[in-house]
Amino acid sequence: MTRQIFVGGVPIGGGAPVTIQSMTNTRTDDVAATVAQIRRLAAAGCQIVRVAVPDLAAAKAVGAIKEQIDIPLVVDIHFDYKLALECVAAGCDKVRINPGNIGGEDRVRQVADACRQKGIPIRIGVNGGSLEKPILAKYGGVTPEALVESAFGHIRLLEKFDFTDICVSLKSSSVPVTMAAYRLMSEKSDYPLHLGVTETGTPRMGILKSAVGIGGLLGLGIGDTLRVSLSADPVVEVYAARDIL
Repeated sequence: MTRQIFVGGVPIGGGAPVTIQSMTNTRTDDVAATVAQIRRLAAAGCQIVRVAVPDLAAAKAVGAIKEQIDIPLVVDIHFDYKLALECVAAGCDKVRINPGNIGGEDRVRQVADACRQKGIPIRIGVNGGSLEKPILAKYGGVTPEALVESAFGHIRLLEKFDFTDICVSLKSSSVPVTMAAYRLMSEKSDYPLHLGVTETGTPRMGILKSAVGIGGLLGLGIGDTLRVSLSADPVVEVYAARDIL
């Protein structure tokens, strides 16, 4: 059984029910549109929602969004650790980062320290499309072993700063690679796992790939929370996730 973390008041792992997540496709700095979409997602059955934070305007909108919604809010951070710090201060419920792309160890430490002080977990998001070049060279491409090695590199970095409030995802556009990576990770770690298949595309193919990949893993008893990623209205993601569960 995986260890348990809490995103807002929602438990992930440790035998808790599998939770459904989605991600908005509005501009995060458009607070009204983002809040309206999150409310639609929640009404459809979404339990945790993620927003993109590509710039300071988006980060500054997080507090206002958080005040107007009733489900936990996750922020998606790439490259700029200061945006993560801004969102933590604004009251987000979880931070999704790739620790390897936000700069040196001191920047990772600052994010880990800020999250620890607020009791905010971090999701390490490993993606086949952005694996580190040395790992790609070692394994000759995106393999399950490459995804898992990348994940453990990020985990060790957070653990170095005494941070263990962690959830992990290992996504690839290949269903077999994704499934094998999660199976391998589940054998080697007890951190809770966020399931997903990346770049799944249109609703028809996306739902098929997600049903096989996510559903197959759930059938093996692997996975604590999930998102079906589609090029569609995110409400469709929630309905698909509910059907898979």
